[in-house]
Amino acid sequence: QQFNHFIISLGSNSSLQSSRFTKMKFISAALLLISAPGALSFSAPAKPANMPLSNTDASGNTVDPLLIRAARGEKTERVPVWMMRQAGRHIKEYRDLCKKYPTFRERSEIPDVAVEVSLQPWRNYQTDGCILFSDILTPLPGMGVEFDIDEKVGPVVKPMRTYEDVEKMHLIDPSTAAPFVAEALRTLREEVSPETAVLGFVGCPYTLATYLVEGKTSKEYLEIKKMAFTEPKLLHMILKNLAESISEYALFQIENGAQLIQIFDSWAGHLSPRDYDEFAAPYQKIILDKIKEKYPTIPTVIYIKHSGALIERMAGTGVDVVSLDWTVDMAEGRERIANGRAKAGISGPGGVQGNLDPGILFGDFATIKERAEEILKKAGPTGHVMNLGHGIEAATPEENAAYFIETVRNFRHEA
Repeated sequence: QQFNHFIISLGSNSSLQSSRFTKMKFISAALLLISAPGALSFSAPAKPANMPLSNTDASGNTVDPLLIRAARGEKTERVPVWMMRQAGRHIKEYRDLCKKYPTFRERSEIPDVAVEVSLQPWRNYQTDGCILFSDILTPLPGMGVEFDIDEKVGPVVKPMRTYEDVEKMHLIDPSTAAPFVAEALRTLREEVSPETAVLGFVGCPYTLATYLVEGKTSKEYLEIKKMAFTEPKLLHMILKNLAESISEYALFQIENGAQLIQIFDSWAGHLSPRDYDEFAAPYQKIILDKIKEKYPTIPTVIYIKHSGALIERMAGTGVDVVSLDWTVDMAEGRERIANGRAKAGISGPGGVQGNLDPGILFGDFATIKERAEEILKKAGPTGHVMNLGHGIEAATPEENAAYFIETVRNFRHEA
């Protein structure tokens, strides 16, 4: 009763209610009080109910966001659009925020800050997707792998190159390892409009393994390739461990509000087709299958940089949408996705995302419009989510990013 009174009295304080971050700190403190030695006996707090997969509009109707419907291949009133890396360095508000929160992990792991950064491009540009501001390495500590992000060098990890190193890994418990992700996703679902999709993402095992084996970003990825060709069993052990944990992390994001999961295997484009089939695709498929087994209506997207040689193989994993980089012609890409799915015995043509060259956003408005509309026409009216062919560059003028989004939102396919 004393504890309940403590909660009620603080909960009635309007100044506390005005801050999501303060509320969150209070909840954490309350949970610590419950678990403190000598505290009153309480049952453990129940796990929060899963977030609904659909949204509710002002009239109380259940609605699926435009982007989600397009990713499922449904006919939509227009083509949805968002940009990879839309939350971040090209926005002045973000750069100003960096002065107060100087490290990437602060900005991505303090829920209120991650929410604000995620919302900035949605507010500024009216993108149809609002993607969680985070990093593919975020779940690693929950697997027993610590990392840091150097603002100049990028991710830094203690290299993992022996069986003894791998044996230190363990299956993730996302609710313990990344509660801030759950908090941010749930808040985003409350903040965005019903027609906006909240997007989650994970890194795929091969790409995560490049950081674990190399210890940092690489140009040639020689250490992981050396392991692949001299100790393949060791690499497969790493990849299997990662696949199991990343699958759990993807489900965790869905249960806390993500309405689509994009899987990034950015560095798998450095593999030959044969090695992609052995070291990348099977582990992508583990994650995709786990998602579809538990949440069959959640769309999935795969992105690999420089993936022109792998498109049919990507489509053959059973992913709903293949995100093309800018080096592939959109019309040819759609045909190759359909062929890859057919070869794997998967019905339907599959969806496509992309694929404007991010460099085009440094051009004038006329060029942006002409290039964007060319892609829209080649992609066709269904199963297309407009995006860039890679993340937006940090030096991109905000007005050009805004014009790109506006161009796509205003475009209509001829009946």
